[in-house]
Amino acid sequence: MFIQLLTQLNWLHVIVAAIAFFVLGALWYSPVLFSRPWAKLVNLNMSNPDAKKGMGMMMFASFILMIICCSALAVVFSIIQIDTAFSAIKFGLFFGVGFALTAVSISFIYERKPLALHAIDIGYLIAGIVIASLILVLWK
Repeated sequence: MFIQLLTQLNWLHVIVAAIAFFVLGALWYSPVLFSRPWAKLVNLNMSNPDAKKGMGMMMFASFILMIICCSALAVVFSIIQIDTAFSAIKFGLFFGVGFALTAVSISFIYERKPLALHAIDIGYLIAGIVIASLILVLWK
């Protein structure tokens, strides 16, 4: 059954949703929004050339994880058959809070990271899941 669900997904929709999630991250962690406070909270010196080492691989790995997230959302949405923007937002928030927030929060509790960093990171994940949900639900 699971393999059948995966083969029936519209992979173009999944990829576009993942791209939207990724683009939101580029904006979210840019100087336009949160790069300065985020960099300060993680003690990252953006002017240090070593800070950019491995960035391409990190971005590639992030994009693969976003494809996996969007694939999971698409499978769930095909099972529950939602088709409105309100439902997409509602379920996006539900999954963002119910899974992303709780999973990330467990790590933050034990790592004792600043609450402001947690808010920036989880805000991005919840917003990204909502945007991906809207794309997956409304693009028919």
